[in-house]
Amino acid sequence: MRTFDISPLYRSTVGFDRLFDMLDQATRVEPMTNWPPYNIEKSGDDQYRITMAVAGFSPDEIELTQHENTLLVTGNKHVEPEETQVLHRGIATRAFKQTFSLADHVKVTRASLDNGLLRVDLKREVPEALKPRRIEIATGAGRKAVAQDNAKQIEHESDASRAA
Repeated sequence: MRTFDISPLYRSTVGFDRLFDMLDQATRVEPMTNWPPYNIEKSGDDQYRITMAVAGFSPDEIELTQHENTLLVTGNKHVEPEETQVLHRGIATRAFKQTFSLADHVKVTRASLDNGLLRVDLKREVPEALKPRRIEIATGAGRKAVAQDNAKQIEHESDASRAA
């Protein structure tokens, strides 16, 4: 088994702590849950879909919760009536808990259950304030004009204080 040392990356980056934590978790040997089976699809530049096979579960037996950058999908099957005698159980109805780590600004836009498939649509919506913006660079003439405006303002304030 290989181990990766990502500590050199900490020296040259700022603000990527969460990414490094995820890399660290991925390299640890832990049993991965593969129930229920699921797909993650990218349907556009900022649109994604998680499709989970949850045959036998009804919408009231599945719960979706998004807390910050984590999407939690849990399923708990209701207790079957005692008078039902199952001779063969081929459809798994065990409870499940699946966690997905979401990138910043990814939100659940829709969830649906159809033909045993739970579909969760996601979209990344970056606020305007966080999108890249062009910053104008002042020239030497611009700095002089700003300095003259400040000087006029100071003179004006001193004239007003003399008059009072």
